[in-house]
Amino acid sequence: MALQMCEDAAMAAIALQAGRRGAEAQQTPTLGMPLGPIDPDVVSAAIPAFFIGRNRAGLWVAREANGSVGGLFLFKSSAIDFANRQSKPERCALVFPTETFELDIENRGNPLITLAEGTRRLLARMTTGGRP
Repeated sequence: MALQMCEDAAMAAIALQAGRRGAEAQQTPTLGMPLGPIDPDVVSAAIPAFFIGRNRAGLWVAREANGSVGGLFLFKSSAIDFANRQSKPERCALVFPTETFELDIENRGNPLITLAEGTRRLLARMTTGGRP
């Protein structure tokens, strides 16, 4: 029963976020989806919620809806495992935005991602002659 309630809450959160994204897209174009707390009428404050999606570089991002923890990962399954571990002993609601979004807090996921991303940026600058 509790698992069904969690799944129902997650589906409602996904639908709500999709509706908001559509309204926001009509108002102002953005470079990725702005993340924020999920409406308490959709998911109870007692149920942690995580956004799981990709960033512009194609890495998987897991970010708690209130911004308390997040990480970058190579695999979707790793991002989901991270979210579930962070919300123990309970499970969490998972929200899968269709738009890309960036991790805007410290990376607590795969530590090698930060190194790889820095290397990718350095190589990009070298190939473009120092331009960003």
